[in-house]
Amino acid sequence: MDYTELNRGLSAILPEILMLLLGFVLISGELIARDTRKRALGFLATIGMIGVLVVVVLQSVPLFAENPDLRPALGNMVRVDLVAQLFRMMFVTAAALTCLITIDFKPLQQGGEFYGLIVFATLGMSLMATANDIIMLYVALETTSISLYLLAGYMRHEPRSSEAGMKYFLFGAFTSTVLLYGLSLLYGFTGQTEFGAIVKALNGLGAEGTLPVVTALILVMVGFGFKVAAVPFHMWTPDVYEGGPTPFTAFVSVASKAAGFVVLIRVATTVFVPVHEQWVGIVAGLSVLTMTLGNLLAIPQRNIKRLLAYSSIAQAGYVLIGVASASRLGVSAALFYLAAYVLTNLAAFIVIEAVTNRLGTEDLYKMAGLARRSFWLSMGMLLAMLSLAGVPPLAGFFAKFYIFQAAVDAGLIWLAVIGVLNAIVGLYYYLIVIRVLFVDRGEEEISAGPIAGTLRLGLLLSSFGILFLGVFATPWYTLAEQAAQTFLK
Repeated sequence: MDYTELNRGLSAILPEILMLLLGFVLISGELIARDTRKRALGFLATIGMIGVLVVVVLQSVPLFAENPDLRPALGNMVRVDLVAQLFRMMFVTAAALTCLITIDFKPLQQGGEFYGLIVFATLGMSLMATANDIIMLYVALETTSISLYLLAGYMRHEPRSSEAGMKYFLFGAFTSTVLLYGLSLLYGFTGQTEFGAIVKALNGLGAEGTLPVVTALILVMVGFGFKVAAVPFHMWTPDVYEGGPTPFTAFVSVASKAAGFVVLIRVATTVFVPVHEQWVGIVAGLSVLTMTLGNLLAIPQRNIKRLLAYSSIAQAGYVLIGVASASRLGVSAALFYLAAYVLTNLAAFIVIEAVTNRLGTEDLYKMAGLARRSFWLSMGMLLAMLSLAGVPPLAGFFAKFYIFQAAVDAGLIWLAVIGVLNAIVGLYYYLIVIRVLFVDRGEEEISAGPIAGTLRLGLLLSSFGILFLGVFATPWYTLAEQAAQTFLK
């Protein structure tokens, strides 16, 4: 046995090993802890994920300093590069904040296994980011998906939650089957499962292999389109966002989307190089449909979670612009955009949770005049909405700027123009939310009451992140650019 190779492989997946152990501890704690002490499991989950984040950061420091050409580990099934590390940070940060805000979410205060499922879902996403083999990719994707299906329908006493879980499962099972068939075609054409070996074999097929490879590409894009909620694979999103527990909705809206994008970027720019023009055209077309439909359908929504569901669809369309650019600039822009989006959407859902805990409604217009009842909650939502709209100097502005710059640099000026027009449309309904909170007066303005300490801390951290990424955008974009340079040699 090659112990050096084994140690290198275990070191590469150390964050996943720690998450696996933490998940088992949380599930076991749910079984043995008294009801009065189960709240402590939320703090354990939060502290545990912060510890995992520290491990990921410590692993990343020498990578950014040395910028090495890393060799895959665990029999070429895992590759830990700078892109994987940045996405790991996003996943773990989202999971830690989700666990924090779940502690004072009333319907889940006695649900210790909820935290375990969050951890297992994050474990699967982290493996998706490091996957260098289609077998590892599919196992990681299913680990994530099964955990998310359970989380969506977690509140069994709520019909909407059960409906959300069932819809998410049915759509997910269908697209997962299509994705698996596409991956099996790749194996059938090449006899290989490792990404690098697949692309070498595909290059050897010549012109006669274009049609079958494009067929596999379309099938694979169906699976990834579901994960990132791209049109026309978005149908599950509004119902799942509305029906699922609010902390789950916050988590799935950012972490699951980021996981889908890291796999899409890696597979498209690594495996499907022989059909580069075809996949760029497909992604660009999906981007236009996703931006446009998401923004247009968000305008008439009254339920704030459904509005953010369509907003998240539109945001996925903007990230697809960076993917379609198929360049280092496009990958780095997508990385920065997703980091900004994680913090921004989490801030918005923290406010929604705090308000719905008190008012018991998700109707946007029932929140009229919130600024007169809870100024700081309203300021948190103001930052989130302006960042999603791309207003300077917040993180969302620079995220959109880098994305559109990447499209222009890649010669996709028409796509950048459509993106800018869609951003203007998006600004309209984000301003509606701001108007309702700060200007409108409700028929019965009930006090939002005291805000739980965990929600205050979560909102403070996410709001600070929005401002920090905006004011200090250049250093973080430089890190994303360095990661993209390592990824696309």
